[in-house]
Amino acid sequence: MVTDRYKVIQNTEAFAFTDSLLGEGVRYETAGSLQGGRKVWLLAHMPHEYIISGERISPYLLFSNTHDGSGAVKIALTPIRVVCNNTLNLALSAAKRSWSMLHIGDIRGKITEARDTLFRAESYMDELGKEFEALRMKKLTDKKVMEYIEVLLPAEEGSTPQQARNMKRLQEDMKLRYFEAPDLQDVGRNAYRFINAVSDFATHAQPLRKTASYKENLFSKTVEGNPLIDRAYQLVNAA
Repeated sequence: MVTDRYKVIQNTEAFAFTDSLLGEGVRYETAGSLQGGRKVWLLAHMPHEYIISGERISPYLLFSNTHDGSGAVKIALTPIRVVCNNTLNLALSAAKRSWSMLHIGDIRGKITEARDTLFRAESYMDELGKEFEALRMKKLTDKKVMEYIEVLLPAEEGSTPQQARNMKRLQEDMKLRYFEAPDLQDVGRNAYRFINAVSDFATHAQPLRKTASYKENLFSKTVEGNPLIDRAYQLVNAA
């Protein structure tokens, strides 16, 4: 399935790579595999938490590796808002949220190079803090929030009555998470609240239909960034 250029990274070596990046203080949370072991992953908690805009943000590193030649070794920074477990790995222009390397070339050399890259996690968290403050300053009217929700969850032209009802239900779900979520009542009506509501919906709402690849797709969105959250972030920044 693979060429002679492919370099195998065993799980033990891959996880040792994570150890070498974080040093003392790392805490492994959980690990698992997908597709019968073709893909493996590990979630590691970084040594300390951050207080951003008065809220606890807990940064995690999600490590993933493949054993079938289909992908790269990847590490993604995943900050979690502790009070509600919302994932907030926004696609910032000033700092990267993930790094990857292909299964070719000098793997050990690339791992050494990765150490410097991933220690920029603190830089990402600093930039995230600045962005959270900016989002809090962007006031949103209820009308604008409704418009954004309809953009994110559009009722497609030509939809069947059932499809229209399903989309309406999803829209109402997202509205409820924005207007009624207990953890957002003291945040104010602003872009930060909206991003959290979208994140809550994207990561916790039940889908209309759970496919066989549902969990895999959710995992991929955690590694690569969730398109719905990224789209919401683009909307509020374009205003």
